[in-house]
Amino acid sequence: MQSQISEEKLIELFIAVDDFVNLFDQWLASRALAPTRQPTRQPELSNSEIITILVYYHHSGYKNFQYYYQRLVQTQMPTYFPRLVTYQRFIDLLPRQVATIHVLTKYLCLLSKRTGCYFADSKKLPVCDNRRIHFHRVFKDIASRGKSSTGWFYGLKLHLVINQLGQVMNFLLTPASVSDNNETVLGRLLGSLTGKCYADKGYISKLFEQFYQQGLHIITKIRKNMKNSVIDLDDKLRLKKRALIESVNDILMSVMDVDHSRHRSPLNAIVHTMAGLVAYHFYDTKPSVFVKPVYA
Repeated sequence: MQSQISEEKLIELFIAVDDFVNLFDQWLASRALAPTRQPTRQPELSNSEIITILVYYHHSGYKNFQYYYQRLVQTQMPTYFPRLVTYQRFIDLLPRQVATIHVLTKYLCLLSKRTGCYFADSKKLPVCDNRRIHFHRVFKDIASRGKSSTGWFYGLKLHLVINQLGQVMNFLLTPASVSDNNETVLGRLLGSLTGKCYADKGYISKLFEQFYQQGLHIITKIRKNMKNSVIDLDDKLRLKKRALIESVNDILMSVMDVDHSRHRSPLNAIVHTMAGLVAYHFYDTKPSVFVKPVYA
């Protein structure tokens, strides 16, 4: 039997997901074009149930989704999901959830508190071992080679910006070869924020002035070939607290199991990654740091 805490978390997830899915379906039905062909087979599980099962995996402690679905969902959750399908059928239904779970993740990011103090960083998402790069075919036209602080890898990058409360403000998935200071990446990641954003030297960009005019001051350390400059003491102290986003990345990769190389479908990999971000939103003990309030 499940513990009471796990049951409460499962119910909390389903209520939040179901409320959003119902509103999203109504919005989509009022704006989408009429389909030319109606599907002949409706899934036994609703979209809310599929997303809930997927998100709850990241809270379950399991590190293998097939084992989680067959040993936990099918064994201990039939009372919560009476119309469960087989594991293979569930995997086949996941690509249908790409649009819904993407909008859900962005919606939860909008609910994060705009404190005016943010931290930005990227995390590597390798899709295979480096020794298998030449034989890898699943992400052939999507992934690319990139370099992180731990060396070269083949896969994707997860770009994140958080506030000092550990809440995710925005995210972006790109191939590994896309640099952190890419103009498109910075525009989509930081375009709606105002205040101060602290990042590493990889975010040094020609767009500093443009962001400053919109109300966002990007603060980084300098490279060796750059002239030193004096910064405010508070900014210097907050820059040292940038390790907060490393803690968030560690939770996403170790607790939420976002980082693994066993995917056999790019769409399922995207759904899995965003489900991990949704699960993190409902994580009860987010890391945080105290800084002097800076409200934009």
